This record gives sequence, structure tokens and C-alpha cells, in this order.
Amino acid sequence: MSEKTIIICEKLNLTLKGPAGDVHILQDISLAVNAGEKVSIMGRSGSGKTSLLLVLAGLQNISSGRIEVAGEDISTMSEDALAVFRRHAVGIVFQNFHLVPTMSALENVGVPLEFAGRKDAFERAAEALELVGLSHRTSHFPAQLSGGEQQRVALARAFVMRPRILLADEPTGNLDLQNGEQVTQLMLDLQQKHGTTLLLVTHDKGLAKRCDRTITLRDGMVV
Repeated sequence: MSEKTIIICEKLNLTLKGPAGDVHILQDISLAVNAGEKVSIMGRSGSGKTSLLLVLAGLQNISSGRIEVAGEDISTMSEDALAVFRRHAVGIVFQNFHLVPTMSALENVGVPLEFAGRKDAFERAAEALELVGLSHRTSHFPAQLSGGEQQRVALARAFVMRPRILLADEPTGNLDLQNGEQVTQLMLDLQQKHGTTLLLVTHDKGLAKRCDRTITLRDGMVV
């Protein structure tokens, strides 16, 4: 891995057992992403986009191949090592927000920092929420927040650990046009501010054009 390259996939395959036999989710994917690059991932539903993000995050084991992320070969890591790796290197934003409903906005952002042993966890969480324009909503629970606000909390949680890589899976998919644009701009501003590498799954061609390049998947293969 060169100093500039932060993600390398070599002949990546993901095959899962289905009722009718093996299902080839990802097939022979080889790619490289440079540090600080913004890459959109496009393709029809079922083409393997979300699965690619999951294996890059170490949330799904691959069947064969090799993945190196931020200088670590994650394809050989234990579950415990992967959890530590994600905590320090990777932020993830999902379409469905994935906030803990019984925690306030401040707790949703601060608890991961607390788990990581940060004594200033909630001070940093408050700063992160201020960055996304939610300093007045820190004590609110997810059910008391709009969809756009929930996704901004999710962005604050993803960026508060200063990850080298952000994996975003259709982050505006559940938002209306106005909220979607606000969240998109916020995500791109935070990415630029921190120099984070961004891999963004999207169906939106306009959003894809705001990235440095696009990787297109079809039937689990790069085309």
C-alpha cells in the first residue's frame, strides 16, 4: 500500500448460501481508493453496493480475496480486532440512521467515545453536535427529532471519532429533497474539513458527480 492508497481490494468474493444454492454477492472485485478521495458507488438494487460497504467495514466476512484498509489486512482479523479497528478508523452512516432510541442525541454521539476510553467524551460529542447545527437538540431523543435531524446526529457520531474513512450507504435515501441536500452538503463539508476518505453508495447521479469518481457495480462485479 502506498502512502496515498488507503483501501485495497484484491479479487474480493462474497458468496452466501441461499435456499436454491450459492448466491454470488460480490465477484472478483479489485479496486484501490486513495486517502482523502470521494468515491461514489452506483448500480441497480441488488448489485452488491451495500455488501461492498459491509465487507470494507469488516461487518461481513468475505469468502475469498484480500482487503487492506488504512494499512490493516482486515480479511484476517478476529471480531474483537475488527471492533477496535472500526472504532478508530471507520465511520459508518446508514440510510435508516441506526440511532439508539433510548439515548439522547448527546448520548448517541458520546457513548462510542466513552467506550473508546475518552474522558472528554461528552464534551467532544457536544462539539460534534454543534458542528452539525444541533446544539439546541442535545437532550432530545431520536423520536423527538425529524429525519434530517436524526441523520445529522448520525453524521456527528460518525465524524466525532475522526475516522480516516467514512462509509455512507444512501445517507439521504429516507429524507425529502431539502433535508437530503442539507445532509449531503454537511457530509461533504465535514469530509473536506477532516480530509476523510468517503465511499458513498447512492442512486443519485447528481450526488455522484460531486464525488471525484464513480465505481459502478453490476451483478456483484465492477463494470
